[in-house]
Amino acid sequence: MGSHRNALVAVVRQELAEARGTARAVLAAAETARSEALRRKQLIRDAYSTCLAQLAEAREAARQDILRRTKTEAARLTRNVESLAASCASGAATSSWRYWTPTEPDRVTRPGLLRIGSVSYDMGDGDRRLPALVPLLDHAHVNIVGDQRTADGVISGLLLRALGTTRPGEVRLTVYDPEQLGGTLAAFAPLGNAGLLSFVGPGGLSAVLDDLVEQICRVNETVLAGEYASLADLTAATTGPRPEPWRIVVLLADAELTPAQRAQLDRIARTGVACGVHLVVRGLELQPHPTVEHITVHEGTATCDTTGELTVDLDAAPPADRIAGFARTTAERLRQGPPPASFADLEPEKLWTESSAHGLVAPIGDSTDGPLISVPLGDDPPHALIGGPSGSGKTNLIYAWIGSLAARYSPDELAFYLLDFKEGVSFARFTPGPRDPSWLPQVRLAGINVNGDREFGLAMLRHLGEELRARAQAAKRYEASKLAELRAEDPRGHWPRIVAVIDEFQVLLAGRDALADEAVSLLEDLARRGRSQGIHLVLASQDVSGIEALWGRSGLIGQFTLRIALPKARRILADTNLAAAVIPRFHAVVNADSGAAGANHIVRLPDAGDRTAWRTLQRKLWHSRPDTCVAPRLFDGDAVPRLPEAYRPAGRVPNVTSDIGSSPGAVLGERIDVSARPARLRLGRMPGRNLAVLGTRTDEACDVLASAALSLAAQGPARFSVVCLEPGAERSAARLVAELPQADWYGPADLDQFFGSLTPDGIPHYVLGYALDAAGPSYRDRLRSLLTDGPEDRTHVLGWWRSVPRLRDDLGGVGARLDTIGAWVALDVQGPELSPLSPQPGGPVWYPRPRRALFFDRSVHRHPEVIIPYEVNSDHT
Repeated sequence: MGSHRNALVAVVRQELAEARGTARAVLAAAETARSEALRRKQLIRDAYSTCLAQLAEAREAARQDILRRTKTEAARLTRNVESLAASCASGAATSSWRYWTPTEPDRVTRPGLLRIGSVSYDMGDGDRRLPALVPLLDHAHVNIVGDQRTADGVISGLLLRALGTTRPGEVRLTVYDPEQLGGTLAAFAPLGNAGLLSFVGPGGLSAVLDDLVEQICRVNETVLAGEYASLADLTAATTGPRPEPWRIVVLLADAELTPAQRAQLDRIARTGVACGVHLVVRGLELQPHPTVEHITVHEGTATCDTTGELTVDLDAAPPADRIAGFARTTAERLRQGPPPASFADLEPEKLWTESSAHGLVAPIGDSTDGPLISVPLGDDPPHALIGGPSGSGKTNLIYAWIGSLAARYSPDELAFYLLDFKEGVSFARFTPGPRDPSWLPQVRLAGINVNGDREFGLAMLRHLGEELRARAQAAKRYEASKLAELRAEDPRGHWPRIVAVIDEFQVLLAGRDALADEAVSLLEDLARRGRSQGIHLVLASQDVSGIEALWGRSGLIGQFTLRIALPKARRILADTNLAAAVIPRFHAVVNADSGAAGANHIVRLPDAGDRTAWRTLQRKLWHSRPDTCVAPRLFDGDAVPRLPEAYRPAGRVPNVTSDIGSSPGAVLGERIDVSARPARLRLGRMPGRNLAVLGTRTDEACDVLASAALSLAAQGPARFSVVCLEPGAERSAARLVAELPQADWYGPADLDQFFGSLTPDGIPHYVLGYALDAAGPSYRDRLRSLLTDGPEDRTHVLGWWRSVPRLRDDLGGVGARLDTIGAWVALDVQGPELSPLSPQPGGPVWYPRPRRALFFDRSVHRHPEVIIPYEVNSDHT
């Protein structure tokens, strides 16, 4: 038993041990699982916390981004609204009463909105305010309801702002105030003295309403006749003041209207705005309509249709003394008449929109009652004559006309040629300058300070004559091409019209010489045939003798049917027309019927001489110029031209074959012509191809020789011999030798050496003689031989003699032939002294002038021509 029990106990113990081991294993596994679950739980909690933090951060970032974008967009919209408010209402339309002053608009500005108060808003940086604006003129009627005292303040402010943003006389007020009998708006009473304000008594409402309806009907007929949608559109399409003033009718009444009055009032509310008739009503209800602006006022605040539900903080009523002062000033200005137009008023709304196919039309000023006065140029009238004494405003008138034309017609439609014979630079502003690189794109040529250079005026007339012939030939080809229907649209084909303005033209016609005769002939031809080819002349003079220079030439004066007379002008208008004697300063008489008394138009001229105003217009036109537009040619009679770099040895040799042939050409100076061409002397292997410079002006003689030598050196291989016999010319001669590529120097003691060195070698050899008359009698024979035989051996003398008798002595004395001198340049030598060298009996008509020379080449010229010696050395300017 004991052993069985022991065995049983052992088995039980064994099983218990196994059970305990199993339990321990299960417990360990459970503990492990529990630990893992706790770990995972902690991980999940950590991830949850992290996710919450990330979500919170992302939400905050999104919120901040939304706030930032909202603020940015709100700021942008606010700026847009502020900018829009500033563009819709500026100056007197919105400024505070403390700083309020009237601001007169320009001629093309249409009425904007008017301020009644402000609207506050919060941008996060404190309260900000926008002006609360309501429409009135050309936009709406105003119907105000609410507190009477506040409403009257709003009405006073609206009326003052409307009057302050228009010109005197453009707004007329009618006040119906049966309770106060006009006392509500008594501060405006001074306007009644100028006919701008009328008060209507208690029984006059029906008459006022009927009158307004009649005005609306009349304006509608006018608008419809012109095919415009409204009076505002008609005004915008015309130049000058409104054809009808605005009518503002203020109705201050709480009484009931009769059915007839109500019907008329409703009709005005529906149709009045388009006809410039506006109602400002307090105490009556206007029927809802898109043109009615409703304002509900409370004490200090209001709401209106324009601002919607936003509350408007109303401005205080304008001070009564400010209203009265403005009313008195306006009435006084109206009694004095409208102010003259400004130079900017002559500018159209859009530049270069006009066609010159059938003529040129542009305003030069306004009439005494306001409208701009346009001046025509075309087939009739074709040309203009302007006259007035010194100080009467002739240059100002020309500026105004040029600016008005240039703003309307592009360079493809119009070209100016401007010439001023009086001392001054009137037309220099239209060309590029050192301070202002802009120029007037229509200007092709401008001549200033040409009172001593009548030759340039003749050159311009010759150029216009060539243009006239070219256009006439083109017109014949144009007609022959069977395009008559196109010619009917534009008689000139593609040519721009030319307006040639010659100020102080009588200088060109002065004197009884060939130049004056040719100038008259060219003027007559241009005046007679120019109209058909689009060429128009505008002649101006301040001297009555200049005008009288035309009266003796009936064929010329008869073409100038457009006459413009400035104050105190004489002989411009007909003898029986005394209008110029009575007009005040800054006025002009425009007459397109040859000065007949019945065709006068009195024009008030703007200030067109202001450089700032001109620069503004000119730069605007300059920036709009076509790519093909080139700067105008400026001829300044007081300027000394420099020798162009192209005619120096280091310069690029221009192609001058057409001018000088195959032989080298010596450049002597600038020709007085339209294109500023150089005067050249062809030096070929023909007898007499030598040059004599005559006169005692050392600097100019040296410049002529230097420019000739340098230009010859620039054209190819050449040898130069500089013979200087005048101490005063040594410095200029030495500078020339330093610049020439190959030159020999000979002084007074080297003459034998010089004549011994004249051995032909096939290379052109140019002898530059400074004061050759100082060589003396012992060298005359060799000098004559050089002049006679040198050109055939390609040796040419370019010499300076200080007088014609000295040259004649060197060539053989009285009676000697001067054929060896084929060309000469005369400086301070009188015309009769040149008779031995001139084909004209008694010598040419020539009176020496500073920095001018007379050039004659026997192989080219029939008559000598005036040139301007180039400045080569800068010692004298």
